[in-house]
Formats: sequence, structure tokens, C-alpha cells
Amino acid sequence: MGPVEILVVSFPNNEFNGDVVPSIAELIESGLVRLIDLVFVTKDGEGEIIAVELADIDDAVGAAFGAHIDEPSGLITEEDIADLGDDLQVNSSAVILLFEHVWATRFRDAVVNSGGEVVSSIRIPSEVIESVIAAG
Repeated sequence: MGPVEILVVSFPNNEFNGDVVPSIAELIESGLVRLIDLVFVTKDGEGEIIAVELADIDDAVGAAFGAHIDEPSGLITEEDIADLGDDLQVNSSAVILLFEHVWATRFRDAVVNSGGEVVSSIRIPSEVIESVIAAG
């Protein structure tokens, strides 16, 4: 298995229209990533965090995401949901995506088959890169 990442995409004021689904579908269909698990989360006006499973989400949105995951794995835990939900604004929603970087698996295998080894992998936030470029 390749590197696995959790990505949280929030929608302030619960304004999710589904436009993100085609781009996720493209990544999955191209074989770059594999969607392992996902959970929808809302944070109400009182700050209560509520998880909504794929089967319980709006039909159109659920069908759009459901087409790209065989069966949610349950690897996103209630503790993860609580921790990640804390960062949401009140009256907002989010989707928590757990996915595998399949492209990295292929690359790792090529490196190993060439006698090499991956020594380190460091994710640099885009804001840091943009800041460095702007300063340069």
C-alpha cells in the first residue's frame, strides 16, 4: 500500500454543491489515488459535531461519492471525527477523505527495483511554497 492521507474539505455555511466530486472521480479513475474511507461531518450552531455516513447522505451526493468507493472501511474513527470536526466553523459541513496515493506505490516499487530506497517524504504546505516564491 502507498502512503495514506486524510484530507478534510470544509464548506462554510453548509454550501456544498457537489462540484468537487468530478475532480475526485478523475483522480480515482486515472489510478492516482484510491478512496479508502469518507465521512461527512456537520457542525451545528451550538458547535455539536455530527457524523453522517455515506448511506445517510443526500441521494445525489451519496451516489456521486459512492460510485468511487466500494465500501467505506471504517478507518476514520469517532475520535478522528471529533478532532477534525473541532477545526470546523459553526454552521458548516465537511467531507473527511481517507485515500491512498497509488502513484507513490508505483514510484516506490520502481525505486526499490532499481536498488534505491525512499529515505524521507516531507509534505510542504502550498502556503509555504507560495510565500517563498513571493519573497523571491
